[in-house]
Amino acid sequence: MNKLYLVPTPIGNLEDITLRALKILQEVDYILAEDTRTSGKLLKHFDIATPMQSHHMHNEHKTVETIVKRLQSGETFALISDAGTPAISDPGFLLTRACVQNNIDVECLPGATAFVPALVNSGLPNDKFVFEGFLPVKKGRQTRLQLLAEETRTMIFYESPHKLLKTLANFAEYFGEDRQISVSRELTKLFEETKRGSVKEVLSYYTEKPAKGEIVIIVEGKK
Repeated sequence: MNKLYLVPTPIGNLEDITLRALKILQEVDYILAEDTRTSGKLLKHFDIATPMQSHHMHNEHKTVETIVKRLQSGETFALISDAGTPAISDPGFLLTRACVQNNIDVECLPGATAFVPALVNSGLPNDKFVFEGFLPVKKGRQTRLQLLAEETRTMIFYESPHKLLKTLANFAEYFGEDRQISVSRELTKLFEETKRGSVKEVLSYYTEKPAKGEIVIIVEGKK
């Protein structure tokens, strides 16, 4: 039966993959991978020989139509990203939407994603939250920050290490130095770290100790 599976992969620790995810990756006809080199290491570790095809942000507009036609012909695909759940700040939305529009079954497996553990271990309210992902780099950044300054729900951001200080400085400017935040990096990996405190305190910490690895920032909403 033709179907697209959205399969989460570990964000660090390989033991975080589910038994069901391994089963699906073994049984589908093809695996759509964001980076076949990165995913190749994962598949090799679990002795999975399913053929892969590249599907990433630079080619997904061109490949979606072809993949949909192959799904309609009866093939099954699993879509994975380099780490975490597909379509969360990664490719996946365009293909999922195309499948839905063409009445092709889509099934998303539960599994690893970076923002959930970062939110839960932040110590900040998590009954209501908003996922912002990456802030605009230039155009629209100021406007977005001005809007978020009034947000009362806990906010979740992704950031790269070399832009962390700039983003924290923006938070100090738009949200205030005393706003409580939590910065988690290298989640599930050997050097996992979570730093909690005011924007001023965390900015000072990472100014003296530059961050490395993937970063999730949890920001308290306006009171």
